Amino acid sequence: MLKRFFLGFVLALPIALSQALPVAAQSVQDAGEAYKRGDYATALKVLWPQAAQGNAEAQNNLGLMYYRGQGIPQDRAEAASWFRMAAERGHPRAQYNLGLTYHKGAGIPQDSAEALKWFRKAAEQGNAKAQNNLAVMYHRGDGVSKDSAEAVKWFRKAAAQGHARAQENLGLVSKPSEEVAPESQPESQSQPQSQPQSQPAP
Repeated sequence: MLKRFFLGFVLALPIALSQALPVAAQSVQDAGEAYKRGDYATALKVLWPQAAQGNAEAQNNLGLMYYRGQGIPQDRAEAASWFRMAAERGHPRAQYNLGLTYHKGAGIPQDSAEALKWFRKAAEQGNAKAQNNLAVMYHRGDGVSKDSAEAVKWFRKAAAQGHARAQENLGLVSKPSEEVAPESQPESQSQPQSQPQSQPAP
């Protein structure tokens, strides 16, 4: 009897999991919709359990809400903690956001080497904002030896994705009197990469 019960449980478990996983994915999507509507209380209610269970998208978006103080007291150190959890799971927007917090010293000590490290990880995954910021750091020699060829390479990668600021920067690198500009805001999944932003990314 016990053996039959155990066998039934084992056979039913994959079905239960396959039904539960889409609900979890939908929950993060629902949080995104609530966030866009400005319903931060609902977004937080959905994101908290997902983030606690290790969902990188939820962790990044929760970090963004802490960074901006949306529906929760602003706490950039806490934001950096959530960005790091998601970044270490390979989430490219979180890697960009963590790089940004290091570059700006927002809630954590300013560290150009760490900023470079996380921008590079995101850039290598195709994140255009990170590619632009990595290029700026190479162009300026910020946290790395100045390397104009490497700067141009990354500006081109971002520009090829339609990133407006990188396209502008690419035209400025050959003009010593002009200053190239990094992204300075976090990134969210709803922000098109072709638009210049100045905040971290959800």
